[in-house]
Amino acid sequence: MIALGVVAAVSLAGRRLEKNGVGTRDDMSTIAIWAVPAGVIGSRLYHVITDWGRFDGDVLEMVKIWKGGLGIWGGIALGVPVGLYVAHRRGLEIGSALTCVAPALPLAQAIGRWGNWWNQELFGRATTMPWGLEISADKTIAVGYPVGTVFHPTFLYESILCVLLCVGLIYLDRRLPMRSGGLFFVYTASYTAFRFFIEGIRIDPAQSVGGLRINQWVSLAVFVVSVLILLSYFRRGRVVRLVIQDDAGATVNPYE
Repeated sequence: MIALGVVAAVSLAGRRLEKNGVGTRDDMSTIAIWAVPAGVIGSRLYHVITDWGRFDGDVLEMVKIWKGGLGIWGGIALGVPVGLYVAHRRGLEIGSALTCVAPALPLAQAIGRWGNWWNQELFGRATTMPWGLEISADKTIAVGYPVGTVFHPTFLYESILCVLLCVGLIYLDRRLPMRSGGLFFVYTASYTAFRFFIEGIRIDPAQSVGGLRINQWVSLAVFVVSVLILLSYFRRGRVVRLVIQDDAGATVNPYE
């Protein structure tokens, strides 16, 4: 599911690069060759660091990503800088490339989240809602509930919201184009806003501090930083970029 998400994201980002005159699909493919492995490594490192007690120094367990355990913020923290470095080496303007890639990130997440369904993991509290998630008897007993209990499908909540976020970012970029990668910070602010609440529904074991899970604290921190950056854009009048079109009506490198 992660692989399918990557394919969809690279396809969308590549089309956006070409449409906006920023780069080509080949550029996006090259960026992905380096950024995706970096993102997977970063995601795994984040999970290992924030859930160290589960591994207890066992190096072999640390690398078994097929058993689940990838943290999105580790992937963003390592994958995005590596991708931007490759984009820079290929002559792409960094802010423009980041804006083009922004909607592709929640698209990848929306598809990749379905891996949690296959693995029967990261579901939420018990619920009586008609869309409650059924899981196997042994998994139900393992989390301390009687067989037949259904749970909040938190993976589905996040998948749906990520699809809506992807569509919303594309729409926003058309109606209120942003300069210098501003759309990326709209993505991080929006994603962390709903991730904070989804994280609070989950019942899987996780490190907590002050009554909140580590991922909730990270979401709060990323949200605050993202909003502050966007506010600085507004203060400097750097929110909207100029859209230039040629005689045929095609967009010509509209990013600065």
